[in-house]
Amino acid sequence: MVHMMGLLSVSVVPLRNGVQAWGRGCATIPAAFRYSNVCSLSKCSALKRINPMGLNQCTFTLARLLSSKPPRGFEKFFPKSEDTPGVNKSSEETGDEKTEEPESQGGGEGGPNGSGERERRRGGRKDESNWWTRFQNDFRWDEKTMRNVAIGFAGMASAFLYFYFRETGKEVSWKDFVDNYLARGLVDRLEVVNKQYVRVIPVHGVNTSEVSYLWFNIGSVETFERNLELAQQEMGMDFTHQVPVIYGSESDGTFLMSILPTLLLVGFLLFTMRQGPMAGGRGGGRGNPFSMGESKAKIMKDNIDVRFKDVAGCEEAKLEILEFVNFLKNPRQYQDLGAKIPKGAVLSGPPGTGKTLLAKATAREANVPFITVNGSEFQEMFVGVGPARVRDMFAMARKNAPCILFIDEIDAVGRKRGRGNFGGQSEQENTLNQLLVEMDGFNTSTNVVVFAGTNRPDILDPALMRPGRFDRQIYIGPPDIKGRSSVFKVHLRPLKLDSSIDSEALARKLAALTPGFTGADIANVCNEAALIAARYLNKSINVKHFEQAIERVIGGLEKTQVLQPAEKTTVAYHEAGHAVVGWYLEHADPLLKVSIIPQGKGLGYAQYLPKEQYLFTREQLFDRMCMMLGGRVAEQVFFGKITTGAQDDLRKVTQSAYAQVVQFGMSEVVGQVSFELPRQGEMVMEKPYSEPTARLIDQEVRSLIDTAFQRTHQLITEKRDVVEKVGRRLLEKEVLDKADMLELLGPHPYEEKSTYAEFVEGTGAMEEDTSLLEGLKNWNKDRGTEEPPQEQQRKQALYL
Repeated sequence: MVHMMGLLSVSVVPLRNGVQAWGRGCATIPAAFRYSNVCSLSKCSALKRINPMGLNQCTFTLARLLSSKPPRGFEKFFPKSEDTPGVNKSSEETGDEKTEEPESQGGGEGGPNGSGERERRRGGRKDESNWWTRFQNDFRWDEKTMRNVAIGFAGMASAFLYFYFRETGKEVSWKDFVDNYLARGLVDRLEVVNKQYVRVIPVHGVNTSEVSYLWFNIGSVETFERNLELAQQEMGMDFTHQVPVIYGSESDGTFLMSILPTLLLVGFLLFTMRQGPMAGGRGGGRGNPFSMGESKAKIMKDNIDVRFKDVAGCEEAKLEILEFVNFLKNPRQYQDLGAKIPKGAVLSGPPGTGKTLLAKATAREANVPFITVNGSEFQEMFVGVGPARVRDMFAMARKNAPCILFIDEIDAVGRKRGRGNFGGQSEQENTLNQLLVEMDGFNTSTNVVVFAGTNRPDILDPALMRPGRFDRQIYIGPPDIKGRSSVFKVHLRPLKLDSSIDSEALARKLAALTPGFTGADIANVCNEAALIAARYLNKSINVKHFEQAIERVIGGLEKTQVLQPAEKTTVAYHEAGHAVVGWYLEHADPLLKVSIIPQGKGLGYAQYLPKEQYLFTREQLFDRMCMMLGGRVAEQVFFGKITTGAQDDLRKVTQSAYAQVVQFGMSEVVGQVSFELPRQGEMVMEKPYSEPTARLIDQEVRSLIDTAFQRTHQLITEKRDVVEKVGRRLLEKEVLDKADMLELLGPHPYEEKSTYAEFVEGTGAMEEDTSLLEGLKNWNKDRGTEEPPQEQQRKQALYL
């Protein structure tokens, strides 16, 4: 035991001396740098003599790890990288020369070998600096992170040293213990530790193989006590001379080592949550895993630059929204008449029509807190997070009342219940139930208005759409020609147009050329026109750029695809068939341009100008079918064979035929019935009609398409020379506009509308009606604190 303790002391003393020398070296560093201009290198030599273990290099490395830059005044003592910006190489060389002089005077490492050694060390420090620079660039940790990492490493090192240098004793068997120690009276006491093993403490002065104690395992405490009592009785020990037994519990590190992997895993998860997307939450909720129930709704401030004057093409919806805003600003105007403002409204419509833009304008103009949230933010993988976030969101709304709450894409959380849930608990349904409860809990005194936006109002739950929750459903559809003109005026404001262009006339012309475009499409057209002008280094945007932008949005990007002469000829006659058939049909759309330049997915296209029309007759739909079949018929007539180029035309013809027979009730054989056609991508489990009806529908569709094909074939045969003339001109010019078609085909046989004035003729004013109702003219003025005229007259009379 004494020999073992001596070995331990011999092994620990050098480590203790090294740590003390390292501490003295760290304490000597400030003094060494204090007089660096006089004898800097001699001080470093003194440091080396004080610290023989070379721990001064570790000191420099540790100091550099804990600091991203050297202390002020000591920059020249830290090596600099060559690629570091702002490094003055002449100053480095001067510093090296100044450093070498005192070293030679002090009798240090002199001679050629000494200079080579110094060069090698400087090179090593430079490489080390480059490594440290790369490390800092790759891992940008702040001081707090570095401190936590250092504390973690210190704790691990302490635990390792403790468990490595602690005394473990010597294991013996029960027989050795009884024969060699208990029978000889060499045992001072026994310590039962953790009911697992017994520690044998020998009497003072007994040598137990250079350890301080012995130990052996036991199965159970009862068995150990019984065996010990029997052994002492066999030895004839009386009760007073029996060995005392002490019971205790100690930590031997086994439990810590068993839970260490779990602690590391939990620490890694906490670190990930602090750094990842789950670190969100308002205020100081960053890094708190229990803050997931907090709502992600945001209160919009003054960083929105969209106003109501920037929203055009949806004046009816704008008036509806203005009424909500006017109620929040001037509630007395409605309360005096006993009216109650609707509690909510759903903004529905196709994508790109301006629902979110209208909500942004409302947030800017309302002058009340505007809280916005996305419907998908309520859906998480953890159960209960969605309802918790709904509760927190409405608590925020009540706290900031009067306010407006906008839930975008509410169909993510408001879908009809009972669909796709096979008996299990649905988190989406729980979130919807909580939303229904919170909305129904409002009363008129809270002054909280809920807006919601969606593209699919048909899949929303009926309980969500009932009066008392969402009282109004505001449909925002694609703008008409007057609305498109207003939208173009808004998007033409920031553009630099040619000086000869009248912006109002340009807006009307573009509105006539873009039927069916939404507000997002119009914004894309204006942006594409500016990009095209910049692509060719033009100083301003002209009409040609807008026409190219419209073609780009409709057809896609032009491709420099190489076509074989036979394929190019087929495409030319295919497009010529479309153009000629549409030219001689009464109800076909006016033709604008024909091209055989590959664009988008197609090898050619014919651009038409659809009418502003919402009701279609059977004859109009039939003429459109014939126009779409013109390309396939022209291929068959001129080449005696058909190609795959008519696939898209045949798909549109089939859809139109089925819509006429199934939905519109335009078939005399099927009758005046209407069945809902399945949506694209929607799974149909069973048809809403019987098999005989399905066969009848198929027969009627085939008959209708065959009739259209025969009529188109007859027209192409009669106008064969005209089709050939147009096809040859397409092969020459590749693009034909309306003037070329008038030259080749003569005047259009039927009356057509193509200008803005012709389209809006008979519809009232030339522009969109943007006038406000009498009660909304002062919507942007706060009149909530004004007193009624009767109250003002009463006060004046009392004053007089």
